[in-house]
Amino acid sequence: MTATDFDDVLKKFSIFGRYHCIFLFLTILAFASNSVYSSNYIFTAEEVAYKCADEAFGDNACYMKNIENATVRCTEWIYENPNTFVAEFQLACQEWKRTLVGTVHSFGYMVGLLVVGPLSDRLGRKLTLVITGILGGVFGILKSFTPWYWIYIVLEFLEAAIGDNCSPMFILTIEIVPTKKRALFYILCCFGYTLGGILLPAAAWLVPYWRNFLRVIYSPALFFFLYLYFMDESPRWLLTKGKKDEAVAILQKAANMNKMKLEKSTLEKITCEETKGISFLNLLKITFSSKTLTKRCLICIVWWTTSTFVNFGMTINSVSLQGNKYINYMIVQGVDVIGNLMIIYVLKHFKRKMPLIASFMIGAVLCVSQPFVPTSLLWLSITFYMAGKLMSSFYFNITYMYTSELFPTYTRNSMHALCSSMGRIGSMLAPQTPLLMHYWTGLPPVIFGGSSLLAGLLTFLVPDTGDNDLPNTVKQAEALGKTDKERAMEGEVNHAFSKEDTGPNLVVNREGKVSRL
Repeated sequence: MTATDFDDVLKKFSIFGRYHCIFLFLTILAFASNSVYSSNYIFTAEEVAYKCADEAFGDNACYMKNIENATVRCTEWIYENPNTFVAEFQLACQEWKRTLVGTVHSFGYMVGLLVVGPLSDRLGRKLTLVITGILGGVFGILKSFTPWYWIYIVLEFLEAAIGDNCSPMFILTIEIVPTKKRALFYILCCFGYTLGGILLPAAAWLVPYWRNFLRVIYSPALFFFLYLYFMDESPRWLLTKGKKDEAVAILQKAANMNKMKLEKSTLEKITCEETKGISFLNLLKITFSSKTLTKRCLICIVWWTTSTFVNFGMTINSVSLQGNKYINYMIVQGVDVIGNLMIIYVLKHFKRKMPLIASFMIGAVLCVSQPFVPTSLLWLSITFYMAGKLMSSFYFNITYMYTSELFPTYTRNSMHALCSSMGRIGSMLAPQTPLLMHYWTGLPPVIFGGSSLLAGLLTFLVPDTGDNDLPNTVKQAEALGKTDKERAMEGEVNHAFSKEDTGPNLVVNREGKVSRL
């Protein structure tokens, strides 16, 4: 009996059918919540003017010399707005504590990805996204009630570490659509990030008191439990776990909702490489036994570090631009709408590799040039800034998809999470970039440009994946970008495992081959 590949079944579905439209709506809501939660500290812990109660001190002055030429520190402060994060936690002259909130959030997300990714590969995409979504709401609401700064920091870490469902939601998104329509469907889902980016400043503007603001934006996350009923598990993941009946039932349900018919014989013959009975550590060993995939992992980490550093850095610094900070933030996020529409066209016609290289390089030029634009030409300076932000949005979105396409199914979420996690070093540094402006206002964009240039050059070392099905095994992942002739020549090299190799007693030798104990 001839087997039917899972991707061949997915090709029969339209992403604009009823099933995928509902899935798209739920994904947009999840991505919108991620956009709001990952950046809310920009408005929660915003900068506030203050001065010492002793009028002998100047505005924002922490120390002064007395008549005896001794240094005296201010002990009592008057804040421009006493109902703010900075005022209630008495953070005057402790700017590092204010910016630490954003850094801790990124660090928590970095640590959490190392937990959430493997958890998603083990428990499933759906259950993991529900658990993390609800926990995010719980920790976010708790933050709004704490009277102690360091407790707030702990809750910020926990919320980011185990309360963000973006990673499992993203993997579920790309595993539910066929290869040719993967880019289009993902970019449509990315409008959720833009939606969240517009709702965030709107909520901060309408609810200025930071504690109430947190309660408003986090309360909806408690409804993520409804995803247990409205969203299905990834059929691809179910097949790799040997749960064929459940996967077939989901595909049949999707077909019924789209009013299309799938042949029963086709569903009975559907196949996908199984990993049932193999420990997670062995799966990682199988992946890292390949020098090719190890090299890709390192390059992906550079992509992620650059993407998070530049994208978050430019978003954070946008509130320092002239004009209304809420509107400025909305405009910066609104640029992503244009970016998403452009990416749909670009990825459809130019695959992945060249668009990523081009966006990194163009972004580097725009960022480095921005500080040298005459200050008298404000419109030109803002244009350069917005164009640079557009490019950072380009390569962030492409990086998100590209990374997931370079690794096999059974460790896809784990490897995606690992690269994203290590790359969060960039988003940890991003909240500190406003401090660099005290030395030179052009320093942050120059650093943004340098990192973009490095990432663009490294992209030449990875294969394009635009027309390839998602690889299920290491062997398939290694073959990405190779011609049929090259694949045939390497047919004897097998880093993957066959059905008779599945089981708990597997080891990986130094050549990357799998064998039984």
